[in-house]
Amino acid sequence: MAFAGRTAMWWARLRSPCLCATPLCVLPRLPPGSAACERLYSSRGKEKLDMSTYPVENIRNFSIIAHVDHGKSTLADRLLEITGTIAKTAHNKQVLDKLQVERERGITVKAQSASLFYNHEGVNYLLNLIDTPGHVDFSYEVSRSLSACQGVILVVDANEGIQAQTVANFYLAFEAQLAVIPVINKIDLKHADPERVEKQIEKLFDIPVDECVRISAKQGTNVEKVLQKIIEKIPPPQCNTADPLKALVFDSTFDHYRGVIANIALFGGEIQKGHKIVSAHTKKRYEVNEVGILTPNEQPTHKLYAGQVGYVIAGMKEVTEAQIGDTLFLYKQPVEPLPGFKSAKPMVFAGMYPVDQTEYNNLKSALEKLTLNDSSVTIHRDSSLALGAGWRLGFLGLLHMEVFNQRLEQEYNMSVILTAPTVPYKAILSSAKLIKEYGKAEITIINPAQFPDKISVSEYLEPTVLGTIVTPQEYIGKIIVLCQVTTSFCSPFPSLPTLDPEGGNEKRSEKNIWKGTSEEYYGAAHLVLLHL
Repeated sequence: MAFAGRTAMWWARLRSPCLCATPLCVLPRLPPGSAACERLYSSRGKEKLDMSTYPVENIRNFSIIAHVDHGKSTLADRLLEITGTIAKTAHNKQVLDKLQVERERGITVKAQSASLFYNHEGVNYLLNLIDTPGHVDFSYEVSRSLSACQGVILVVDANEGIQAQTVANFYLAFEAQLAVIPVINKIDLKHADPERVEKQIEKLFDIPVDECVRISAKQGTNVEKVLQKIIEKIPPPQCNTADPLKALVFDSTFDHYRGVIANIALFGGEIQKGHKIVSAHTKKRYEVNEVGILTPNEQPTHKLYAGQVGYVIAGMKEVTEAQIGDTLFLYKQPVEPLPGFKSAKPMVFAGMYPVDQTEYNNLKSALEKLTLNDSSVTIHRDSSLALGAGWRLGFLGLLHMEVFNQRLEQEYNMSVILTAPTVPYKAILSSAKLIKEYGKAEITIINPAQFPDKISVSEYLEPTVLGTIVTPQEYIGKIIVLCQVTTSFCSPFPSLPTLDPEGGNEKRSEKNIWKGTSEEYYGAAHLVLLHL
């Protein structure tokens, strides 16, 4: 009798609707990976939104671009608060930076999107925001994000002024023919000089001073004006709902329960649950299980329409099925695939091996899922006599390599051996036997263990870069000395204007016209050879 009573008590506890109703109940263990951890915040049970109330002319797609630590993520937080997308609290810091490595390092690694709803002069607008990284190692994230946008907010620090990635990101947007809204941030700082920064923007980017918006993203000063500028200056997408479905996959993540979640931008047509879609890359057919927008968490919708940005879940169970830059279209309604993305060019290579060879398959699965989320990493199988089977990975830089390794450890609980980073070399072979073996006279060497003996090689080629350094004039002498010390060759850039010390204006130099004082003048040095 006592035993039966105890059994009934256990069953009552197990049937309790609250997971924490009794101390005996524990949460189920989730598999490693950030997507698995976010399952508690998945879209199930949420009420679906009707996106048909936002026609194409009321949609604005834009990215926030800037140099490192100029306040992109802080501005994104304020925009989310003003539009009511998130509640206004003191804890809203880097809301769109969801990765643990981003929180720890205080930098943006992954471009994150969010849909904002904003009423301007009685009209409801849908604003699709993409927050991008600022470090040069993650510039591939920026270029991919711009493909889904018609405009950008160029954020510049009022204290630091224009810096390297400010220029690089501006030209990415300029080449994509996007509308640019210059925003001068951190005007609340003690040494802020927004007038100087406005003149820099006008001189370097040819953007009038009166188009610059001065804000303090941290305090929320003048941020509302940025939203108004977005609606006024950024054009709506040029597409039509009546056209056949044409969706660009610009990002994707892997969920252990639902498979691949693809972030898409619709360039035509509409998509909803139950639609049969086809991948232009793999030619495989899928049935759509769910569509929605990010606010910034997943919010399911009945449909997604042309011009909108959202996500689609279509039962893609293999990571190889979701290719960044792929085009999705309706079954039996083929369309011309979108251009996609220029492939990233790795700059640094390193070998990666499991600590224990029994973990090889687990590490392989983790690498496949992580490279789905970071398509700029190149991966090739490799082997070492000392370390066993592994991979040779290509990264865009040293920070990119460190962050990738940290994500592998944090999100997939994988401990790996990472070799010292190297750069590729080339060798011109002189041995007829080796030329026959490789099928060509010039070979690229990525793995130092495969470096051919100098007896069989007529010439070794090491990587060089042709680059331009833009710097205040007073630093040119020191930079030239530094380049000469590192066996590089520098020469003044002849096509830049030279400053007239008397009048402050430039001496005539072809088409370049410079007007201003010596304090505003930017000189340049041209690097002809710079050894990596």
